[in-house]
Amino acid sequence: MVQVTWKGNVKRTEDVGRKTEDINDTIIDMEKRLENLRVWNDARTLVLCIYEIMRDCHDYGFKDQIQRASVSIMNNIAEGFDAGSDDLFVRYLNIAKASSSEVKSMLYLCEDLGFCTIDKREELMSQLVSIAAQLSSLISFLKKK
Repeated sequence: MVQVTWKGNVKRTEDVGRKTEDINDTIIDMEKRLENLRVWNDARTLVLCIYEIMRDCHDYGFKDQIQRASVSIMNNIAEGFDAGSDDLFVRYLNIAKASSSEVKSMLYLCEDLGFCTIDKREELMSQLVSIAAQLSSLISFLKKK
């Protein structure tokens, strides 16, 4: 098991070799990977779900907008992750959070227009609430550093 925080004093525990080491002011390259961010992975899952429900939609303007907004969540997390500073990362995370609100709004329309069921909208809303909460937590953490 590896525990990672963003640039700071980290206690790292590995199952392999059962060793613990302190890492100050940096993250080992192996750990500082976008793919290790749960919020990015959750956003990626959301994108796949949005693409799936919109597969047969012929309202191409609507389809394009909700897909782009969902991809924006994932991509802004990625861009911010490698932006070079915590301040820039926070800026990109705020954009990702705003995009999650756009997707949330569009999901109501998606239901209203018959592109998804109430149950599917609620399932996706639950994912969005989780993503937004994770983004808020990460933003707060980075601002306190």
